[in-house]
Amino acid sequence: MHRNASIPAGRVVTHWLDSRHVAGNMLGDPSRRRIDVWIPAGHDGKDLHLLVDLVGFTSGGPGHTAWRNFGENVPERADRLVHEGRLKPCVIAFPDCFTRLGGNQYVNSVAMGNWDDFLREEAVPLVEAEYGCGGAGRRGVFGKSSGGYGAMMHALMHPDFWSAAACHSGDMGFELMFATDFAHTLRRLSRHDGSIQHFVEAFEQAGKVNGDDLHAMMTLAMAATYDPDPDAWLGIRLPVTPDTCELIPERWAQWLTWDPLALVETHGEGLKSLKGLFIDCGDVDQYNLVYGARRMNKALAALGVDHVYEEFNDTHSSIDYRMDRSLPFLADRLS
Repeated sequence: MHRNASIPAGRVVTHWLDSRHVAGNMLGDPSRRRIDVWIPAGHDGKDLHLLVDLVGFTSGGPGHTAWRNFGENVPERADRLVHEGRLKPCVIAFPDCFTRLGGNQYVNSVAMGNWDDFLREEAVPLVEAEYGCGGAGRRGVFGKSSGGYGAMMHALMHPDFWSAAACHSGDMGFELMFATDFAHTLRRLSRHDGSIQHFVEAFEQAGKVNGDDLHAMMTLAMAATYDPDPDAWLGIRLPVTPDTCELIPERWAQWLTWDPLALVETHGEGLKSLKGLFIDCGDVDQYNLVYGARRMNKALAALGVDHVYEEFNDTHSSIDYRMDRSLPFLADRLS
């Protein structure tokens, strides 16, 4: 697809926020954060509902408002959907939550920063105060992959704050999705004497990003998120032994507490207060996330949580087109 120039374009406004919740993170990441905001054509934002976009790993909010080759960025997609009468006018916020380790899971971590608090106590209030949008009962959150995980976790932990959520191919079912990642990460670390510090520093100094190293960086980011060690370099410790790659029971148990499939067992009832919950996943997702998604669908059905679950014939990659389903769903439910 390419942008249709005849469609009325909304505007994207950039704001900056100095975050006290991100300040002091162990990664040394900046606390000054960019938030792009899309307002539909013919509106100033007042009294519209608010959607917050949580991007996937390796990206940041401004990545979704930037120029796209052979396709639409999210504001252009929203312009088209509004023009077609499929999306009710709304405000969409794109907070920058990128980190030194390559991404974010949007939860609080002594190593990564308190990103859950950043979103709810700083980013959303700034946008709502600026545009008179959102507010209780009128906020939705959506994302894909790590962003889908963030949307699902925020729905589970804060159904009193968010009123609708959409999770595209979100991380869940940890024992399957991480099945080979720890061995892969140890192999990449072995090229740097097994040192996490040496590996990360070499990654940052390299002339180009190596895909295998980037995947290992993602695993390190998960470690700094789910089980940070305040005494370790950048707060990173892995849940496996470095020589035999055996799971360390107490460390792996801590990771599993952050699996949405574990949290739904203790927090699932709260999802009944949502106005809308949308979950989808590609049926050939290369990270095995479809199996976690099916388990979540089954768990929600057993709890009697109203939700929409869909599978589509595709992988984990390049699936922004699925927002044609989720954005109208969220806007309809919030309205």
